[in-house]
Amino acid sequence: MYLRSAQAYFASGVSGAHQYKDDPARAEVQQRVSASAVHLAEHMGEVPVLVIPCIQASRLPEGNQAGLWGSLLPAAWSYMLAARARGLGTAWTTLHLAYESEVAELLGIPGDVRQGVLIPTAYYTGDTFKPASRLPLDDVLHLDRWGGPGAV
Repeated sequence: MYLRSAQAYFASGVSGAHQYKDDPARAEVQQRVSASAVHLAEHMGEVPVLVIPCIQASRLPEGNQAGLWGSLLPAAWSYMLAARARGLGTAWTTLHLAYESEVAELLGIPGDVRQGVLIPTAYYTGDTFKPASRLPLDDVLHLDRWGGPGAV
């Protein structure tokens, strides 16, 4: 199910592989990220631990759902940080949600429970497990109002 969803996403033209055509450095990073995502999709079934944090909600409310997901998402992120500290690699992905009901049926997840994310967890391979480069804070931080890159 994950591979099917990933294939549709990659074929759609909206994946990271198609971003930042006007910025070669960022485009190159997106190409690497996309190649990694393709690899994950092709090997998801081999990952030893798949964590799917869930929350009980009979239906998803319309509009802003921040309150609903406000406890689940930080807990999932904390799990990922704890795994990293122990030499485990994780990835935050939601592509499986295209088949949420099928995944729920397969795993016996009750109908009033919603899946928030899929976190594959495993020891990493290779020697490239390191912090990702980030844009300068001034390019992404907005104080008092939204003002574009560098508007502090």
